[in-house]
Amino acid sequence: MQEVFRTAEVKMKKAVEHLHHELKTLRTGRANPAILDGVTVDYYGTPTPLKQVANLNVADASLITAQPFDPGQIGAIEKAINQANLGLNPSNDGRIIRIPIPPLTEERRKEMVRRAHDIAEESRTGVRQARRDANDRLKALEREKEISQDDEHRGHDEVQKLHDRYIGEINEGLAHKEKDIMEV
Repeated sequence: MQEVFRTAEVKMKKAVEHLHHELKTLRTGRANPAILDGVTVDYYGTPTPLKQVANLNVADASLITAQPFDPGQIGAIEKAINQANLGLNPSNDGRIIRIPIPPLTEERRKEMVRRAHDIAEESRTGVRQARRDANDRLKALEREKEISQDDEHRGHDEVQKLHDRYIGEINEGLAHKEKDIMEV
């Protein structure tokens, strides 16, 4: 039974980690290099994450700079940022790329909040699936007479407690990100 709990908890943790990773990529109006995590650059024919081809820095609250390790890749990096559809307009001076972070409009903020809610729902679905898998496994163990009915019921309660804890973490993370996005 403990193995069922461990497996369920690992899956639920992964769902929460996925949420936090995805929420980092949403813009909040402040410069944060994490919003560029999903950008891949065509580096000599190989799709490569931006942070592996350039040094990213936050120059101030509204500007990210990217200094390519290979100056010949400036055009490819700019193109990748534009194609990432993040609403950013990079410019370069031949050796460094400046990526200004425009202030978010009210409409864009609401769109970001909707996206955050979608990401949170994906994570909740992952947690629910882990609960369903664990409950199915407990039922199978009871059918195979490896555990008693009482143990099965206690197991379901334990899995539900795990579920509630991780759903709470997801809701808390979403509320925090929503507050960050909506702050002017």
